[in-house]
Amino acid sequence: MKMSHFIARRLFYSIFVLLGLSIVIFTMSRIFPGDPARTALGTLAPQWAVDNLREQLHLNDPIYVQYWIWLTNALHGDLGMSLVTKRPVNTDLATFFPATFELVIFSIIISITISVVVGVTAGRRANSLFDNIVRVVSYLGIAMPSFVWAIIAMFLFGYLWKILPALGRLSMGTVHPPRITGMLTIDSLITGNFAAFFDALKHMILPGSALAVGRLAQDTRLMRSSIVENLRKDYIAAAMSYGIPERTVMFKYLMKPSLIPVVSIMGLEISGAMAGSFIIEFIFNWPGFGRYGANAMLNKDLNAIIGSVMVVGVFFALINIAVDVIIAYLDPRIRMAVRSE
Repeated sequence: MKMSHFIARRLFYSIFVLLGLSIVIFTMSRIFPGDPARTALGTLAPQWAVDNLREQLHLNDPIYVQYWIWLTNALHGDLGMSLVTKRPVNTDLATFFPATFELVIFSIIISITISVVVGVTAGRRANSLFDNIVRVVSYLGIAMPSFVWAIIAMFLFGYLWKILPALGRLSMGTVHPPRITGMLTIDSLITGNFAAFFDALKHMILPGSALAVGRLAQDTRLMRSSIVENLRKDYIAAAMSYGIPERTVMFKYLMKPSLIPVVSIMGLEISGAMAGSFIIEFIFNWPGFGRYGANAMLNKDLNAIIGSVMVVGVFFALINIAVDVIIAYLDPRIRMAVRSE
């Protein structure tokens, strides 16, 4: 089976996963305590207004009828109206998602770059002073939640030393680039607004680093362990005994198999970062998708809740397919197994 057929099959299976996810989250959002219509209109709204809104939202219909109406509209690209923002959920997602996506991508670059470099170095120097320091720091990074690192970073670099901006996406007075992708760094580069690019980049350092710390620590430990384990393999010793240059052995024979477990866990971490970014966004006042989804849940904004969860589900499915493709490239055995099916 060709790789394209493998990807198509995974995409096909993902449709059923997303369908099941939509059923679960739709049911849960309906059975949780609280009246969405009353929450949206407030405690002072007359009962007739609440009844009218409930009728508009089809809340008086059986839950399977409500789901069918939502699914039919969703398949036509209509995720409904948000009860909080009074705008279509599609518009809200298009507005807030790029900010979080940009932040997550930035944190991924940080975590992948540092974890691979430090993990490989520590693995090659196992049980050295550097390796022991890396292991201790990694345990500390895993043990402390990301919001603790966020508060520490904000206090030290944003308020005590005032090295980096701590709130928002752009400084006051900076010319905002025209919206093209919604990602400020990309839009700034496209329009040639380099002042906005560097300002947006500085604003991403603290929240992006705080979001990356936990993953960075975990990936560093995993990379280090994978390097140590593979260095003991017979094929590495054989390659070294044949006089193959150490650099060639490192990048051609050692790195690929060592990256496989790291790439596997990174897929889950990236998806988790998209879903769990709301705490970081609250701390740094980042107007992103995570904070939007959290506010939707707090206000029982039904359409916004389902739309937010489904976006995370689609993102999760696509990331896992990408991880499978990367692992197939790194491991010839998997690539051959795919082709032989």
